[in-house]
Amino acid sequence: MTDVATADQFPEPLPKSAPEDRETEGPLDESEANPVRPYVDLGGVKVLPREGLHLRLEIEEGSKRVVAIGLDYAGSTLQVQPFAAPRSSGLWHEIRDQIADQIGKQGGTTTLREGPFGPELVAEIPVATGQDASETSRLARFIGVDGPRWFLRGVIAGEGAINPDAAAQIEDLFRSIVVVRGSAPMPPRDLIPLRMPVTPAGPAEPSDA
Repeated sequence: MTDVATADQFPEPLPKSAPEDRETEGPLDESEANPVRPYVDLGGVKVLPREGLHLRLEIEEGSKRVVAIGLDYAGSTLQVQPFAAPRSSGLWHEIRDQIADQIGKQGGTTTLREGPFGPELVAEIPVATGQDASETSRLARFIGVDGPRWFLRGVIAGEGAINPDAAAQIEDLFRSIVVVRGSAPMPPRDLIPLRMPVTPAGPAEPSDA
């Protein structure tokens, strides 16, 4: 007798989550970006420099590898991470649920809402004792975009998490990011390698992740 596979064994692939105008307005794939624009090359992502933008590299303490790019701009912070993804399905719907679960375990709360990039999580995250006695929690927005063979995650904090005008500026910065997936095979969810900028634009400071 032949076993019949159930839907639980082979779950349906999740659809991609991205703005309808992603291919023209960003975040862009390297193949969609203007090759003559003066991007700062950080390996898995390229960032378009702008006045007042400060770049930070978040370094994993043990391996010393760059694990995220931090961008300080207009009173907000934006952390970005590019991941490998399947060609035809998306990661954001699944990863979003995992983020909400993780924040809940930390004693925080999350609210799902529709944002400019599609579904996003607005999180209230407890602040560790000793960081700021006057602040018991902080707000952050978790955004994600599924592109061709990649997924770009962003975390917005500061003014961009609470102020609509500041939010528009930091969202525009997220839109301007170019993801460089490369042609090498990578398992889905693997971090696309990041590196120190080849063409520095202003100071880039390493910080421990």
